Amino acid sequence: VQLQASGGGLVQPEGSLRLSCALSGFTVDSYAIAWFRQAPGKEREGVSCMSNNDGRTWYVDSVKGRFTMSGNNIKNTVDLLMNSLKPEDTAVYFCAAERLGGTKWTDPKGWHYWGQGTQVTVSS
Repeated sequence: VQLQASGGGLVQPEGSLRLSCALSGFTVDSYAIAWFRQAPGKEREGVSCMSNNDGRTWYVDSVKGRFTMSGNNIKNTVDLLMNSLKPEDTAVYFCAAERLGGTKWTDPKGWHYWGQGTQVTVSS
């Protein structure tokens, strides 16, 4: 099982980026998938989560209405479209798979598989 995040970069405030998490060894329908982020000096926080049962998504309040998570069964990727980006969105973004249970989805300790991060910098 492997996950590989890509798509990060430097973007101006109010700009957009699409992150992609490529899955190998499993499919979009196999496990729940989540996006996390970690800013310098801060703890890793959950950004969004998608159920593998029905595709339902959840978002942390700070990104609701701006970020959209979706699965692509053909490409076997899970994407995070980020609009209206703010400087406080600057962080390394990670994708994770398979919830271990017993914790909220926003808790990084509750996820089994992790990809490497991709840097997102929002700055003018």
